[in-house]
Amino acid sequence: MNWIKKGLIFQVNNTNDYLLTHASNPLAVHLQDNIFRVFYSGRNKLNKSSVGYVDIDIIKQKLIVTCSKPLLTYGEQDSFYSHGVSIGNMYKDEKGKDSILFMGWQIPDGSHWRGDIGKVVVTNNISLELDPIKAFMSVDDEDKISLSYPWVEFHEGKHKMWYGSTIDWTSVNGEMIHVIKYATSDDGVNWEKHGVAIPYELGIAQAFSRPSVIIDKNGYHMWFSYRDGKGTKYRIGYSHSLDGIIWTNKLDEVGIDVSQNGWDSEMICYPFVFDHMGKRFMLYNGNDYGKQGFGLAELEK
Repeated sequence: MNWIKKGLIFQVNNTNDYLLTHASNPLAVHLQDNIFRVFYSGRNKLNKSSVGYVDIDIIKQKLIVTCSKPLLTYGEQDSFYSHGVSIGNMYKDEKGKDSILFMGWQIPDGSHWRGDIGKVVVTNNISLELDPIKAFMSVDDEDKISLSYPWVEFHEGKHKMWYGSTIDWTSVNGEMIHVIKYATSDDGVNWEKHGVAIPYELGIAQAFSRPSVIIDKNGYHMWFSYRDGKGTKYRIGYSHSLDGIIWTNKLDEVGIDVSQNGWDSEMICYPFVFDHMGKRFMLYNGNDYGKQGFGLAELEK
């Protein structure tokens, strides 16, 4: 596969105190024609993240609307999302409501950061409301340290979730071990966890984030960010599965890498892959976790 880069299609230029920098974790929702609403996680001067959006004509790469204020801000000091919100994807929950699961960041005083998974219900693509107020999924016997970046698909009569989980904050090469796991639910509320989904290997791919999944006639396709533990910053990887359970990494076949210079010359991360008008597109972030904005790439047929 080969992705053709279309450039930085949204460059952050917002004076709102909550959205001063970054447009990380872009999430595209089709509105009409070629126009998509792209939700993203922006940051304030303290690096705490909230959710904003822009409307973009994907074909013309033209900015239509920019939000003036965030739709959802980070929580109070004692909340599970006190230091930020990193969004996953939109899906229909068990009540048929448009919903987004997100990673809620916390940095307890004097402690390492950690994450839990939260949920918001989306109304008219403009209102985001926590449901429930507490964490949707938290650490437990399976995931003992920290959770991150959920992605949900309803397929074959059940909800399927791929999400991040920390195994260890450090390893022999100094890099964290943070993997992508798999869970399923018949009712969208109670989840059965099935353990590690995407193979990981120290020094190759051991710190994963933001899975993005498409299911088509050729099986399950997943794109994600990963680090190898050798000092290389995030790259985008690809894995394939026939059943969504057993995956084969094809890191050398992803077809997209950093540029020689510019906004994505050091890092590419947080992919969001979607289909439109018979074409496959990818929104993604570049240097410094999307500090400048997000770009677009199109898969070459």
